[in-house]
Amino acid sequence: MRAPVSRAAAVRRALAAIVLIGLAGLGVGLRGRDLDDQWTVPSDAARRVNPLVNRSETEAGGRKLFQQRCATCHGKDGRGTSKAPDLTRAEVQLQTDGALFWKISGGNARHGMPTFSFLPEPQRWQLVLHLRVLAMAHETNRAESSMR
Repeated sequence: MRAPVSRAAAVRRALAAIVLIGLAGLGVGLRGRDLDDQWTVPSDAARRVNPLVNRSETEAGGRKLFQQRCATCHGKDGRGTSKAPDLTRAEVQLQTDGALFWKISGGNARHGMPTFSFLPEPQRWQLVLHLRVLAMAHETNRAESSMR
């Protein structure tokens, strides 16, 4: 049984996906290391629901954790580096919160992503919230730039 997704979250994901897929088709803004398309998430993990999804104030903790633990490889803006992929890409953003949580928790040694299972679960869920905000911020900045 799939957990309900808030309407606002569903709309944000759909809009992000449409914009990101369109930009990817144009070859715009893609940077960072390639994603590991063989890094599959068990279906039960993918179905997990973020218990903090309706508590947007907790994203600030995720931002702080991201800067401390993730920005070195993924870049301050999450857009990727030669060490790690762009987390604002549609291929990442279309994954469920549960899938992102599973990947953050277990890492991917084959591609150099460390495990973050040592972080308490609420902090890993905060990171998932921040990944969503990164993508929205990237699209907002792109839209503002195109209006100039």
